[in-house]
Amino acid sequence: MAEPFKNMYNEQFFERFTKDLKLVIPHFDARAFVSQAMDNEWENRELKQRVAHITTVLKNFLPADYKEAIAKILELLDGIETQHPHCSKIDDAKFGLTLEYGAILDNYIEQYGLDDYETSIKAIERITQFTSCEFVAHPFIVKYPDKMMAQMLIWSKHEHWGVRRLASEGCRPRLPWAMALPNLKENPTPIIPILENLKNDPARFVRLSVANNLNDIAKDNPGVVIDLAKRWQGESEEVDWIIKHGCRTLLKQGNPEVMELFGLGSAKNIRIENLQISTPEVRVGNSLEFSFNLLNNSNKKIKIRLEYGLYYQKANGALSKKVCKISEKDYAANSITRITRKHSFKVVTTRKLHPGLHQVAVIINGNEFEKHNFELIE
Repeated sequence: MAEPFKNMYNEQFFERFTKDLKLVIPHFDARAFVSQAMDNEWENRELKQRVAHITTVLKNFLPADYKEAIAKILELLDGIETQHPHCSKIDDAKFGLTLEYGAILDNYIEQYGLDDYETSIKAIERITQFTSCEFVAHPFIVKYPDKMMAQMLIWSKHEHWGVRRLASEGCRPRLPWAMALPNLKENPTPIIPILENLKNDPARFVRLSVANNLNDIAKDNPGVVIDLAKRWQGESEEVDWIIKHGCRTLLKQGNPEVMELFGLGSAKNIRIENLQISTPEVRVGNSLEFSFNLLNNSNKKIKIRLEYGLYYQKANGALSKKVCKISEKDYAANSITRITRKHSFKVVTTRKLHPGLHQVAVIINGNEFEKHNFELIE
């Protein structure tokens, strides 16, 4: 069984966290802090509940005044930077704090700093140079949409790569686990100048965020991303990678414009034969194994994006499709290629597995071929 994410808040974490807090909080009582945090309800709390609870406990140990409390947090960051000066360098592309720290500091600002915009924005700009702050950006965008997006545009030209990454990651319309941004889902126009500033960023993590932001936008406004991809294509190898990764959902959907943009044309001369499922019954923890022949009946080589659709059983008995990529390459004229694939059904925290009927289908350049059944068993 995979370890639940909530267990990253364990005794080892509290040992590190309280050790750092002692440096900035006079007469800090580590034992009392841990006792209040890991209380009788601790084991029953899920990840977000644990973060919120730790934040509430932390407030009891920081100054009551929000500005003074933030000053203590920034003092903590100054101490960490002194101990680990390499963590703020762009070429290292590493944060100086763990994500466990980041979630708590983000949550502190979200819970207690929404009404103090200036203090909070300065704190976010500093904290995000040490850990990821995208989640706290969302409630500020919701409350101060124009003001905050103007700030994100300023941050997109910041000297520190972590702040520039926040400029993109913090306004992703569909950022997982974050507060929804319905206005940006409906109209992503304010995001585009930020991505324009960042598409040639020297930091890989920033470029990855740009691609993920594009992919988010594509789910609600595919035309915006397609137009942007056409305009950006060919600028550089790095930008080409961004638009390809940013169009991944559109590619999985078989969008004709996107297929053509990346040289993936008609699959009318492609055939699938002899699809065999070697494991018609797959036990949870094991893998589905299947194979098939891919036939290119054309007299020319054809570029093929080869994928498969996995139809998972849901709790209500319906099937939910997930598309998985096999390869994207040229297949020779008049060729037959045997393809074999394994798909793991190992238990993970991000997907609940339900025994019963499942299906698999081969997908070529966005065109799905017939589905075949198999059973997932306990």
